[in-house]
Parts: sequence; C-alpha cells; structure tokens
Amino acid sequence: MSFKFDPSVAISAEFGIFGIPCTEEQARVVMIPVPWEVTTSYGWGASFGPALVRQASEQVDLFDLETKKAYEKGYSLRPIPEFLKNKNDQLKELAQKVIELRTNLSKDEKTISELCQKVNQGCEEMTKWVFQQAEEILNSGKLLGLIGGDHSTPWGAIQAVSKKWQGDFAVLHIDAHADLRQAYQGFTQSHASIMYNVMNHFLRPQKLVQVGIRDFCDEEYEMIQSRKDIKTFFDLDLKRRLFNGETWAKITQDILQELPDKVYISFDIDGLDPAFCPHTGTPVPGGLHMDQVIFLFRALAESGKKIVGFDLNEVSTGGVPPEEADEWDGNVGARILYKLCGWSVLTNP
Repeated sequence: MSFKFDPSVAISAEFGIFGIPCTEEQARVVMIPVPWEVTTSYGWGASFGPALVRQASEQVDLFDLETKKAYEKGYSLRPIPEFLKNKNDQLKELAQKVIELRTNLSKDEKTISELCQKVNQGCEEMTKWVFQQAEEILNSGKLLGLIGGDHSTPWGAIQAVSKKWQGDFAVLHIDAHADLRQAYQGFTQSHASIMYNVMNHFLRPQKLVQVGIRDFCDEEYEMIQSRKDIKTFFDLDLKRRLFNGETWAKITQDILQELPDKVYISFDIDGLDPAFCPHTGTPVPGGLHMDQVIFLFRALAESGKKIVGFDLNEVSTGGVPPEEADEWDGNVGARILYKLCGWSVLTNP
C-alpha cells in the first residue's frame, strides 16, 4: 500500500470514493463517473447516480469477509464532469420533446428528425469522451470501472476494453432489460440499445451473456435467438428452475460455463428486485436478490476468470438532487460497486 490511513475512521467520500484517501496514481482501480440520462423515457434521476453512489460509499465498512483488504490497493473515482452534466440537461429537454411527440402520434417528422439528430450527435460525443477516458486508464495499467448514468454510458468503455483485449472477452450483462433494440424512440444510443450497439460494433466482445432479463420486445428476442454469440438467462427461466428445486449454485455454474477467461461486468441496478432499487428509472417486478449477485461474483472469481472492467448504471435519485434522495438506492449501489472493485483487484493479482 503506497498510502496510509486509518480504515476504522469514517472519512467523507469527498476525499475519495468509499472514504479511501488515495490519488489516482496510487489507486489500482480507477472509475469514470458519467452523469448522463439523455434518452431515459420513464423515471429520471440516473444522471445523479455517480454523486449518489459516491455520497453513500462513505458508509461502507472497508473490511469484507470475501475480498478482505483488497481496498488497500486503492480505489479512485475521477471528478464528476460538470460539462457533461450540463450537456445532459440540455439534450434531455430535446429528447423529452421527441418522446412527447412520438407518444402523441405526432406527424411532424421534420421536427422529430432534427431533434433526434441533435440528441444522437450529443450521445456520440459522450461515448467518444468515455472511450478516451477509459483508454487512458487502461493504458496506464489501472483497472477500469465506470459509474453511470443510464445504461448507454459504458459503450465507450466496452469499446476501449475490446480494443485492449482484441475482443477476447465476454460481457456479463445483469439487467431487467435486454437492451438489444436497434434504436428506441429514434435514439441510436438509447439506454435500450446499449447491447445492440456493443454486439454490432467492429470493436466488440466475443460473447454477451445476459442474466435476469425479464422485459424485452420481439425484435430483441429474435436477435437473441439468431445470434450464437448471445446467451440469455431469462429471469422467468431462472425462477422456474429455482422453484423446481435447482440450487442457485448449479445455475451459477451454468452461467459461468458460458463465459471465457476474461469478463467485463455490465451491471444495471434494475437487474435486482426493485425492493433494492425502488427509484431506478425503469423498475420491473422480479429480478435477482442481492445475495444471488454476490454469490455469482464470488463464483466467477473462484473459477479463475479475470474481470477486465466493469460498470454500474441506473442508480437513481428518483428525480431529486442527491442530498434529498432516499439513501437506500445509493446504499445498495455503493455495496455492489464495492464488490466489483474488490473482485477486480483479486482477479488481477
């Protein structure tokens, strides 16, 4: 450990994520905050996700029964980019106009097209910025993490990981939604299109493995059925197996068998039962229990697989500023993030 502090003393997260006061240079894990939710179409507040998770992180006790003192390697969160939050706020207004026009079956296609073009361009700029940030972190030899924002935010990070590893990895995608729409409401980088974009880009992983999916359209289902490089563990099937007496340990092994040696984890908080994330933008009944996710993470690490990057998305304030938000969503998000950091360190000795 190249920095010293007393882990038994609570330190404000303003001095470091989880109250760990280390610089980026000292940290093994470096995370990018992306305050973005331009294309969200239901609840809002995900752009405050990085701030909410950071705020809650100072309440996490650093010693962990599973990852022990992995935190001693250092975790660092880059400053929340205000310019990106400002751009988000501006473009979100335009996107909401599009959604309103489409919802009301407007025939003003000219206005819709012009607004969509502006939104799509802004989303492309965000993705390029994330790619540059992620590539910089990876090239420095650090472990990469990202905190969104809606689920469109990590595409640039996944591109950077794919470039580094030449596609020799899989994305483990935990979510309520398949996110395989070619576009949604006319937005080509919608939160509902992230995995479509990931799997149809020239910089793409060798496989996508989805867990907990329970909300999708026929277009997405057809893509899942037609692609050998996509394996989806639907929530309905997982529950049926559990109700018929199979153990989560057996199901977990089936999930791991679909994964190669290198894994990028893309975690949408709504993959969990909404009891754990009531303010997320698009909650769906059903989903995973926190304990099942923690079990899966440990099993992945113990299998000898390497976590080559991760993201956490859709932790939301429910539309209010972080200081006014219910602490529960941030608390759960921070604890998922802590496990992702710890296992990333331990699978990359």
